[in-house]
Amino acid sequence: MSVQIDPANADQLRAWDTGEGVFWAEEADLFEHALHRYDEALLRQAGIQDGDRVLDVGCGTGSVTEAAVRLAGSGTALGVDLSSPMLAIAALSAAGSENLAYVQADAQVHPFADGEFDVVLSRTGTMFFADQVAAFKNLRRATRPGGRLALLSWRSAAENEWFLSLTTALRAGRELPSPPPGAPGPFSQADPSAVAEVLTEAGFAKPGFEALDEPMYFGPDVPAAEQFVLGVLGWLLVGLDDETRTRALEALRADLEAHQTAGGVAYASSAWLIGSRAV
Repeated sequence: MSVQIDPANADQLRAWDTGEGVFWAEEADLFEHALHRYDEALLRQAGIQDGDRVLDVGCGTGSVTEAAVRLAGSGTALGVDLSSPMLAIAALSAAGSENLAYVQADAQVHPFADGEFDVVLSRTGTMFFADQVAAFKNLRRATRPGGRLALLSWRSAAENEWFLSLTTALRAGRELPSPPPGAPGPFSQADPSAVAEVLTEAGFAKPGFEALDEPMYFGPDVPAAEQFVLGVLGWLLVGLDDETRTRALEALRADLEAHQTAGGVAYASSAWLIGSRAV
């Protein structure tokens, strides 16, 4: 399938539609479980009612989209994502449903119909747009006046133990370059003032922000968590000599062991719950 994308999002398409997306699809249950503690708050913010038409941006393997369509009752839910491997997993649950659908799309430029949706939501799926204003302008165009916007986005790296702890172990004492301000990535929506500026410029009301803190699950035990982490952050080992690589892996295992709980390997995480309306 040919996907209409903004050229600036080409790298994201390559990542999510190939190796990274394949890994996420293969580990779908673990990825969904890792974030599921945030779902109730996100759906509460979305305020989905019977008959609503819902858009889930960056839907991944579809657990939030499925929850949304259940709340929408006689309404509909559409999940969009760049990753065809993840969408293939999501589509299994949509088979035979007239109310639930998935489309491979770049939401920054996809030609949604004007006012097509009553609710737009996203669980950690809108931080990777190359042009945040253009993306949210497109989403605003697709949202009816007064329609609701609900986003879950990570707070700063410094507030997310899972990121700091795991990357510290894997960098093995090296200093790694920081991404430029505003660059697509997991913490690109960490600054409320910057997010508010983007959303209001795009045609949404001044957003509200609620700070959430939940444990993030990485697997039932250290071996499973190590495999999971290396699938996500293994790029940090690229180019290391054998001695440094061994040291990094030993540090990772020690860190995972320190975070083993009765319920599995878990780290603290912090997110913003962002709510707004189309104006």
